[in-house]
Amino acid sequence: MIKITLPDGSIREFASGITPMEVAKNISEGFARNVISASFNGTTIETETPLTTDGSLTLYTWNDAEGKKAFWHSTSHVMAQALEELFPGIKLTLGPAISNGFYYDVDFEDQKITDADFKKIEDRVLEISRGKHEFKMRPVSKADALELYKDNVYKTELISNLEDGTITFCDHATFTDLCRGGHIPNTGIIKAFKIMSVAGAYWRGDEKNKQLTRVYGTSFPKQKDLTEYLELLEEAKRRDHRKLGKELELFAFSQKVGAGLPLWLPKGAALRDRLEQFLKKAQKKAGYEQVVTPHIGQKELYVTSGHYAKYGADSFQPISTPAEGEEFLLKPMNCPHHCEIYNVRPWSYKDLPKRYAEFGTVYRYEQSGELHGLTRVRGFTQDDAHIFCTPEQLDEEFKKVIDLVLYVFGSLGFENFTAQISLRDKENRDKYIGTDENWEKAENAIINAAADKGLNTVVEYGEAAFYGPKLDFMVKDALGRQWQLGTIQVDYNLPERFELTYKGADNELHRPVMIHRAPFGSMERFIAILLEHTAGNFPLWLMPEQAIILSLSEKYEIYAKKVLDLLENHEIRALIDNRSETIGKKIRDAEMQKIPFMLIVGEEEEKNGTISIRRHGQEGKGNITVTIDEFVAIVNEEIKKTLKVFTV
Repeated sequence: MIKITLPDGSIREFASGITPMEVAKNISEGFARNVISASFNGTTIETETPLTTDGSLTLYTWNDAEGKKAFWHSTSHVMAQALEELFPGIKLTLGPAISNGFYYDVDFEDQKITDADFKKIEDRVLEISRGKHEFKMRPVSKADALELYKDNVYKTELISNLEDGTITFCDHATFTDLCRGGHIPNTGIIKAFKIMSVAGAYWRGDEKNKQLTRVYGTSFPKQKDLTEYLELLEEAKRRDHRKLGKELELFAFSQKVGAGLPLWLPKGAALRDRLEQFLKKAQKKAGYEQVVTPHIGQKELYVTSGHYAKYGADSFQPISTPAEGEEFLLKPMNCPHHCEIYNVRPWSYKDLPKRYAEFGTVYRYEQSGELHGLTRVRGFTQDDAHIFCTPEQLDEEFKKVIDLVLYVFGSLGFENFTAQISLRDKENRDKYIGTDENWEKAENAIINAAADKGLNTVVEYGEAAFYGPKLDFMVKDALGRQWQLGTIQVDYNLPERFELTYKGADNELHRPVMIHRAPFGSMERFIAILLEHTAGNFPLWLMPEQAIILSLSEKYEIYAKKVLDLLENHEIRALIDNRSETIGKKIRDAEMQKIPFMLIVGEEEEKNGTISIRRHGQEGKGNITVTIDEFVAIVNEEIKKTLKVFTV
């Protein structure tokens, strides 16, 4: 008998040789019908793999990330079979699962795949799937594997780098592929499939190698799921921050300025400023002091911090000055500068904590192929702050930062999030600096603070920063996509590297603990995600223009100006559309600009000292007529509901 430990901690005994699917059936026949993949002692296995030793078993369904991975990887095999049948003579290479689907890199040689081929490939994939062919793994000797693929240079290269005795093939229907495993039980589970696109891709990502054709696809266990996914993609296109940023005149890019370096237009700059002032106000209340540091620093600064060793080779290269041997770097991080600010004078434990905040612009040389609107840029501004405190103050300070992050999310409509505790890799410690003792203290501080705050947490190993563990806030947007927004990091290492000290109650010098925090993260990326989350309909307190005044004719422009002056007295951001256009055209344009309130003024409004209100996106619901004071009250009440009050 063997002992199988399940995810809930329960242990069950089974006869040696039982399969994961048989274990699933032992739990529940209904549950077993949904099981599509499994892992044993952390290694992905097939659902029909015999279990012969004690161990921990996890069973996956479509609702699990690992289940989706197996589903999509299995579909890539079926697509590869269809491609071989429809394009004889092609050479297959690799076909992994990726986020929301999979791809297969193919050498089509003299043949070409076009959009016109998609339908027949999709039909053939579904036809194969209906055959309910089982996926079966088998070991193959290196010699036999090389013989099978002697005409495929790509597979031969892969096999040549494998050890004899570690090579496996996966068979289904009439198709065989070199594969390490991780499949669904049979092809019949695949009910919906679509080719998403084709693109060029160099073999193994090396531009010196031959360019292959990458065929992207996705699949689902129900046609309804595919339909909903495609609708979601269309909605994502409508919400694309690059499209909305252009339409709303927030930001632009210029090849003359440089790729990945955004230009903020007046409306976008005003939006950024409101976000900055919003956070600065809360930070001031929380005891932060504002600092400003240069955009460059001597290379030695970043050598000391460790950033040069970590990022130097792949970042902007040093700037040489007329002085021999003198080199500067564009600032990749703000924290080394803040360490030097702390070092300006000696501190006592009575002076701590010190909280330095800065909206500091930093520069990273992202590869051109990785640049994407505002979400991946080469110059970006972080809402950075660094707290220098005693070890005894760490817990309280960390929790205060959590409160600040939650305030930011609450005021901007990000209600659905998980706190990810990002720790060191369990095995590979080479990429981290600092002692094991300091890492353990930092990791425990984060784990305990998150637990005390009752956060919904997950633990991810290998996701820590090179100098310390962190708490990353993983936010789901209106489309259900997950983004990392906001981070808090505990760091014992930079205080060591910069020899930071304070005098303790014992009159001895001690090292402070450093907390790195950025609720927004990158202002550019945060605004991009906020744009897509809200589809450009920002919270009223943040909107570039909260109201637009539309006069029915030139006769009422003096009254329109009077209304504008009154609104500005109440700090309501408004403007007048006095173009010689029809009222219908003005309304349509205001709708496109997503201005929350359209205030229509004409003869009746002028006579009665009122305005006629039309809300954005409420066509056909009719206008309401109110006084200026009543409108001010409506705006203030709506802002009050969305803009939270920060308390310390």
